Formats: sequence, structure tokens, C-alpha cells
Amino acid sequence: MVGELLHEIMRVIDLPAFDFEHDPTARRLSTFIADGIYDGFVAFDGEQAVGFATVYQSHSLYGNGAYGTIPELYVRPEHRSRGIGNQLLTTLIANARERGWSMLEVTTPPLPGFDRTLAFYERSGFAITGGRKLKIQLQPMVGG
Repeated sequence: MVGELLHEIMRVIDLPAFDFEHDPTARRLSTFIADGIYDGFVAFDGEQAVGFATVYQSHSLYGNGAYGTIPELYVRPEHRSRGIGNQLLTTLIANARERGWSMLEVTTPPLPGFDRTLAFYERSGFAITGGRKLKIQLQPMVGG
């Protein structure tokens, strides 16, 4: 589903913003979870995985120390508007409270293509607090 998420973003923004390969990404996820630096949650409809969300601990002075960052939250298109995203977000918030984090932070994909994503987070209590997320690639992306 990570690949589905990244390909959907790239299709909507019409830019090759991500280099995704399944196997290296799956290995990276397994390592992150085993090392305790990443939590992942999967939503199922029966036995079919229909959505997922991930979170990791960040630190900042403005965040009063430790807080959570949500790098990925995705629900397959045919399962959207059924409360699955809300269930995943509720799970992330509960996880954050258990960890004693001061807040959760998320960055939406670029607008206006993802206005519905922004509205989803705002309905869930998130507020816009700053500008755009920027990045600089320091090493070539190889394998995901």
C-alpha cells in the first residue's frame, strides 16, 4: 500500500517525487519496527488490508520535547469515506497519548490536489500551523 500511496501522490501532482521499490521498502519497515523507531497500523476489511498508518517519535523545542510525526496514512480509494481513516487516526492518537507525546504532526501532500486530505485532518482536530514542507535530497534514492 505504500507504493499505492506514493503513486497516487505522484499522479495527482504530476511529478516523479518518489522512488519506490517494494522489497527494499518492506525491509526498511521491518527494521524500523524491530528497532522500535516506527509503529505501523493496518486496517482490514475481513482478511483484506484496506489502509495503513505509521508514526514515529520526533523531538523539537517548539513541540516541548517528544511528539509524534505521521509520515503515512492511506486508505485504498474504494474503501474511503467509510470511517477507516478515522479509525486509523484514532489509533494513532491513542498510541501518541500512551507514549506521552505532546502532539501529533502531519504533512499533507500538495494542495489543491489533496484538499480532501487537508479537510479530513482538520475535521479530526488538526490545525494548519506553518508553511510548506521542503526537502533536499542528500544522497541518491536507491531502492525505495
